[in-house]
Amino acid sequence: MGRILTEKDVEAAVRGGSVYAAGGGGWADHGRMLGRAAVSIGKPELVSVDELKPDDWIATAAAIGAPAGLTAWEMQGVDYVKAVQLLERELGQNVSGLIVGQNGRSSTLNAWLPSAILGTKVVDAVGDIRAHPTGDMGSIGLAGSPEPMIQTAVGGNRADNRYIELVVKGATAKVSPILRTASDMSGGFIASCRNPVRASYVKTHAALGGISMALALGEAIIAAEKKGSSAVIDAICRTTHGSILVEGVIASMDVVYTKEAFDIGTVTIGEGAGACKLHVMNEYMAVGDADGKRLATFPDVITTLDPNGEPLSVGQLKVGMKVLVLHVPKTRIPLSASVLDPSVYPPVEKAMGIDLAGYALDGAKEI
Repeated sequence: MGRILTEKDVEAAVRGGSVYAAGGGGWADHGRMLGRAAVSIGKPELVSVDELKPDDWIATAAAIGAPAGLTAWEMQGVDYVKAVQLLERELGQNVSGLIVGQNGRSSTLNAWLPSAILGTKVVDAVGDIRAHPTGDMGSIGLAGSPEPMIQTAVGGNRADNRYIELVVKGATAKVSPILRTASDMSGGFIASCRNPVRASYVKTHAALGGISMALALGEAIIAAEKKGSSAVIDAICRTTHGSILVEGVIASMDVVYTKEAFDIGTVTIGEGAGACKLHVMNEYMAVGDADGKRLATFPDVITTLDPNGEPLSVGQLKVGMKVLVLHVPKTRIPLSASVLDPSVYPPVEKAMGIDLAGYALDGAKEI
C-alpha cells in the first residue's frame, strides 16, 4: 500500500537526500519548503511502481542548475506544479506518477508538491540514487533514444524579469541542453518535468526504492543525533553500507561556475603523499590519491561530511575546513539504466578532463 508522506518525513527526506546529494542536489531549505508546503496543502503519497498500471504515464520531476550560492536564482513551489501541467497539456493525457532524476538536498522532494496538488503519485524510484551533473545521467536509459520526448521548464528570478516557461520536444540528448541554458538564463536554477514514459518502462530501467532509501537514511541520522557526532557518522556508514574513505583538512579549492550552469573543478584534501583530490562537476564525480590512483568514481556515492556528520555541498567548502569523505561503492546501491549507459559519459568526461566510464562501467554486467 502507498505511504502518505507527513511532516516528519520532510526532515528525513532532506537529511537523507543531503547525503545522497554527493556535494550537489540543491538546497536543504528549498527541500523543506517543498515538503512542508506539500504536507500542509494535501496528502502526497509515496507508492511503489507496482501500485500503478503498466501503461500509466510517469514523468520525471527535476530541478536543473547549479545553485552553489554563486547565482541569483529563484524557484517557487508552484513552478514544479506548473511544469507538470505544461507537460500534461502537451502529452494530452494525465500523468499518474512522478519520479525524480536523483536524490538530493531538495530533489528527493521534487515530486511531493505536485502530488499534493495534482494527485500524481510520488513513485518510489529514481533516475539515480545519488545526484549527478547532467539530465542524461538520470534519464533512465533515454539519453541515446531517438524517440521525441517532452521536456518542460518553469521558474526564474521574477524581480530581474528572468521568469521562463518552456516546452520543448525532441530526442532527450538534443533537448536537455536547452533546459540547462534556460536554467542559466533564469538565474541558475529552474523546475522541470520531462520524459513521460510508461510505468512498465520505469520498473525495468529506474533505480527502484530510491526515495525509501533516502527516508530510511534520514530517519537513522535523526535517531543517532542525540548520541553525538560519531554516532551520526556511524549511522550514515551503516545505513548506506559505506565507509569513510578520507579524513583531512581542505588544502585548496579550484571550482568555477560555467555558462553551461555547471560548477567544475577540484578540491584537494590534505598535503603531500597523503593528499587526495575530489573531482567536481556540480557533484563529486571521482576521488584520486596523491599519485593519481582512482579511489572512487561515479556512480559510487561520494559525499563530504563535517566532523559532526553534516553533509556539505561543494558551495559550503572552504580552505582550512576539516572534512570526511563518505564512499558507498556502486555494488551497494541499485543502479539505473542511465548510469550504465556509455553514452552519458563523454560530455561529462570532456568537461572534467578525466576518465569516468572506464571505472563506472567496469564490472557493471556483474552487478
